[in-house]
Amino acid sequence: MPLALYQQVKEHVLRKISDGSLAAGERIPSEQELVQQFGVARMTANRALRELAEQGVIIRVAGVGSFVAEEKPKSTLLRIANIGEEIAQRGHDHRFELISMNRESASLEVAAALDLSVGASVFHLQGVHFENEVPVQLEDRYVNPRLVPDFMKQDFSVVQPSVYLVRNVQYDQIEHVVDAMLPTAEQAQWLQMAADQPCLMLTRRTWLRGTPITWVHCVHPGMRYRLGSRFRTDSVHGG
Repeated sequence: MPLALYQQVKEHVLRKISDGSLAAGERIPSEQELVQQFGVARMTANRALRELAEQGVIIRVAGVGSFVAEEKPKSTLLRIANIGEEIAQRGHDHRFELISMNRESASLEVAAALDLSVGASVFHLQGVHFENEVPVQLEDRYVNPRLVPDFMKQDFSVVQPSVYLVRNVQYDQIEHVVDAMLPTAEQAQWLQMAADQPCLMLTRRTWLRGTPITWVHCVHPGMRYRLGSRFRTDSVHGG
């Protein structure tokens, strides 16, 4: 079966990106230009561009045009990633902006996550990680003061919270859980995105000899980030 007309337009744009004719950041043909080139209806060209944007292949800017999207950075799930190091490896600049850092009473949810009594004292930090001044992660972290008593004494403009913890606190277990979500209005504001755009939330907990150390939610705009891993296995079975 021949491809539908909108799919033919999509395939044309994808080929141009794949063969290097269109590089990241370059403007792609407008709807009107695609209409003239392929002899299709404007609605057909619009659908092709809309689906490419939904798939993260292009970015559409109202009143300006459509552009080839940068490849989404990918962070590992098999270890505690250093987001600043990952950004530097891409040749980009990393910056961490502290939103708040307080000593609080643990809510029911926080107490359950850190295996504490409700109302027990916990450290709570919030901050945003930027890549070339574009926000790529909102960090919302709770820390067990008994295991990390000096946490709030640190200057996190110099060392990232996760880097400080990895360097100074032993751990023997890590849990990673990834969820798709819509941001709250406050999260969307900090991440400079629309509240109806999806996010990926990586939730991490670490333990030492059965005692939780930290519980953190790392919220990433789905259009700017990926999470994944590749690893070796000695097993000959599996699927």
